[in-house]
Amino acid sequence: QVQLVESGGGLVQPGGSLRLSCVASGTVFMITAMGWYRQAPGKQRELVASIMIRGGITNYADSVKGRFTISRDNPKNTVYLQMNSLKPEDTAVYYCNAVRWGQDSWGQGTQVTVSS
Repeated sequence: QVQLVESGGGLVQPGGSLRLSCVASGTVFMITAMGWYRQAPGKQRELVASIMIRGGITNYADSVKGRFTISRDNPKNTVYLQMNSLKPEDTAVYYCNAVRWGQDSWGQGTQVTVSS
């Protein structure tokens, strides 16, 4: 099994920045992709960004393109989400995701609140 632990959430003013981190442990061999999802109150969980572990191909939701950047540090089994120009509508619980052999693993989530 894969365990995921997120960190880096918090309260930030509109226009500010945060960086989320997600560390994978356990059976990390053959993780093919990792990503970040978010869920706001009353809304469905949605993909924010993902990255292929081999090759580094990235994918972003249209709502965050140009503002968020996903990156990975393979030796550290860590994925980052750099979030710039944050907006109130980015407020949500952000979840780390890993895909291994077609199965999803999830972190416990970290709250991001964008408010003045």
